[in-house]
Amino acid sequence: MSMPSFRTAVLSVLVAALAAACATVVAPTDPAALSGGRPNYVIGYLQPAQLPDSLAILPAPPAAGSAAFAADEDAYRSTRKLRDTPRWALAASDADLEFPHAAQFFSCALDLPISAEATPNLNMLLRRVRADASRVTDKAKDHYKRARPYLMYKEASCTPQYTYKNDSYPSGHTSIGWAWALTLAEIAPPDRVNAVLARGYAYGQSRVICGVHWMSDIDAGRVTGAAAVSRLHADPVYAAQLAAARKEIEKARAAGLKSPLDCAAEARALAIKP
Repeated sequence: MSMPSFRTAVLSVLVAALAAACATVVAPTDPAALSGGRPNYVIGYLQPAQLPDSLAILPAPPAAGSAAFAADEDAYRSTRKLRDTPRWALAASDADLEFPHAAQFFSCALDLPISAEATPNLNMLLRRVRADASRVTDKAKDHYKRARPYLMYKEASCTPQYTYKNDSYPSGHTSIGWAWALTLAEIAPPDRVNAVLARGYAYGQSRVICGVHWMSDIDAGRVTGAAAVSRLHADPVYAAQLAAARKEIEKARAAGLKSPLDCAAEARALAIKP
């Protein structure tokens, strides 16, 4: 056998072995097996050392008196016009990251039911990505300890039931929402990809509307969310769960299933601008 032929044969064997290994990866769907000792919480796919370092990859938040901070202030003031509108109510709903509530955020964008019962792998994919995309923001949050806008202005947020501390930068919710959008865009039917990405973008905007984040927090959150997804692609369990979730979406579409939510109402809320 010639050297090129030998190399090709070896490469073929390695590829086949890798494919076989991936096929045997089991992606759990039972939250109890992944609880990490916290109620209504599951651990992520990544170990702490595998997470991107938000403090290393993000610039410092805008300084007081800078043009960038003036833009932050303008965005905050303009979104106060949305108080008590349907968009304000949607922002309040978007703030609740507890499952099963959080499973609904992309139901209209995908036009499918999403739940532990209907789509167990898709549901678990969202839950575990949530954990990783949230944790990736921790170092920058803890370092900068940025004050949140509603606290600075001593005004009400859209979620008075939540008590936030000075850890506004970057936005953890936005990191999660954008990581969800990027993940789902990979497995969504082609005709739903733009809707998924648009909903992920709007999810971040909900945090500005709510008054709990500055616009620059949102921009930084999208960076950390994308960084988390880039690392998740190296994890075999994530890859297996992503593939299983894709099959669930295809099966649901083939069965003609639709989102059970009032998607027309959601669309009207999202169309409201400051």
